[in-house]
Amino acid sequence: MAASIMAGIPALKELSGDLKRRMDQAVATFQANLASTRTGRANVHMIDQVKVDCYGTQMPINQMAQVSTPEAQLILIAPWDPTVIKEIEKALRTADLGFNPQSDGKVLRVPVPPMTEERRRDVCKHLNKVLEEHRTAVRNVRRDGNDALKKLAKEKKISEDEEKRALEEVQKMTDEEIRRMEELSQKKEAEVMQV
Repeated sequence: MAASIMAGIPALKELSGDLKRRMDQAVATFQANLASTRTGRANVHMIDQVKVDCYGTQMPINQMAQVSTPEAQLILIAPWDPTVIKEIEKALRTADLGFNPQSDGKVLRVPVPPMTEERRRDVCKHLNKVLEEHRTAVRNVRRDGNDALKKLAKEKKISEDEEKRALEEVQKMTDEEIRRMEELSQKKEAEVMQV
């Protein structure tokens, strides 16, 4: 992106940084969502969203066990406290991820079944829904930024020309972040559809 117009205007410097930070946060959240999306291969992030009711609180599995993928179709979960293995197994079964964990008392083996064509299409639909939610989040940040710019112009803290240039810059920032998310989504969709 070209030199920031907003960064050169003291009244807009903080606003520009705040908008960029919030848009980057939306993209980072989207990337985390993509990482936990199931593809044809086992991935330790596939179970990131699963919470285990243990020690009186909801905890992610990766905070109570070592999670690894020794094979392409297997997730291995080795709890640090073997007494919680039943709770982890129960959480995985009720998470509706299509997993059937097998316990030997010390570790859980979670075979990752190959995805059917129908399941792949469902995952892609889900990806598009998540992408749209995050696009909306970025657009909401843009709206907040535009409102702040109009307010500054109304209070005569910036000129009309500065407002116009700043609004264009906010739009460019928005377009850039949305394009980044769309590219990430397309890569993940290709990965999901690959047999």
